[in-house]
Amino acid sequence: MLSEVLLVSAPGKVILHGEHAVVHGKVALAVALNLRTFLRLQPHSNGKVDLSLPNIGIKRAWDVARLQSLDTSFLGEGKEEKPEQGDVTTPTPEQVEKLKEVAGLPDDCAVTKRLAVLAFLYLYLSICRKQRALPSLDIVVWSELPPGAGLGSSAAYSVSLAAALLTVCEEIPNPLKDGDCANRWTKEDLELINKWAFQGERMIHGNPSGVDNAVSTWGGALRYHQGKISSLKRPPALQILLTNTKVPRNTRALVAGVRNRLLKFPEIVAPLLTSMDAISLECERVLGEMGEAPAPEQYLVLEELIDMNQHHLNALGVGHASLDQLCQVTRAHGLHSKLTGAGGGGCGITLLKPGLEQPEVEATKQALTSCGFDCLETSIGAPGVSIHSATSLDSRVQQALGGL
Repeated sequence: MLSEVLLVSAPGKVILHGEHAVVHGKVALAVALNLRTFLRLQPHSNGKVDLSLPNIGIKRAWDVARLQSLDTSFLGEGKEEKPEQGDVTTPTPEQVEKLKEVAGLPDDCAVTKRLAVLAFLYLYLSICRKQRALPSLDIVVWSELPPGAGLGSSAAYSVSLAAALLTVCEEIPNPLKDGDCANRWTKEDLELINKWAFQGERMIHGNPSGVDNAVSTWGGALRYHQGKISSLKRPPALQILLTNTKVPRNTRALVAGVRNRLLKFPEIVAPLLTSMDAISLECERVLGEMGEAPAPEQYLVLEELIDMNQHHLNALGVGHASLDQLCQVTRAHGLHSKLTGAGGGGCGITLLKPGLEQPEVEATKQALTSCGFDCLETSIGAPGVSIHSATSLDSRVQQALGGL
């Protein structure tokens, strides 16, 4: 087992095009958001496993000896043998119940906190049980991503955990070399990280699509179609405003609403979904052609696609007055916006073209903030899960570490 401190980060995600249509077999484009979850793992010898999640107010510790005694019962009867390297196991209902006992959380613990702890315990026990003895670790995870906003915060958490635990247990090598500020794992190692992260997502969401953890693992932009995920080659890093309307939404109800509208008006809604599919494909084509020196006309096409898709989403019934207000405010500043994710509130994205004067960007942000929204400038197409040097942290990580 490695003895050095590990610092890992993984990005969140936004859906660029294809939300809701993807449920009905159409293409969706998901892109990595340059807001990240950071994890610091420090091996120690105090016989405990400590987990701190300051964003959601979790600080727990477990005795390694007690967790070690659970190893056989956690594996299940007849499965006492240790897993082979690279084996990825799916949580069973019996294991979930066992983990709930181990977690020792109070009955009134919030669901978000409970699921985060269960995902951690599952990944820790499953990945580390190949060790001669379960390791004593101190793990802190903090995030720039707001939880429950549809930005892939749980996937970034699961990906960061999987990458750090696999590395500390030497299931995959540490790719960080002397002099590196940051580095990434090989394709083969990333595939293993992604498989384990998906199991963490299953602990949290039950039956996830796998898109969020894939985007957080690989970064850049991904195409998702009928369960198949593929990376877009060299997508540009686009500057955006990310706006959180802070209006809560019920994803399940919104998805059901679109399905009901399709059943009620098939000849109207089916062509909308087909058109949304075409928007995703056209956006994929344009992104593939943009390269490192995008032409102004390519941004004009992206803006048109954003406008058309937002109108389609409103026609599907997943818009909201807050999102209409977002679009109106940004349009007054010559910018183009759409919802991202389930809709009904939640978040929206606004494309920022190169050459846009910073005072205009600040004026737009101020106008959105005056509406009661949270707004920040960031980018999409960010790198996936990465490992960083603890001695050469960027200012974002330094700031986060300074508060812990």
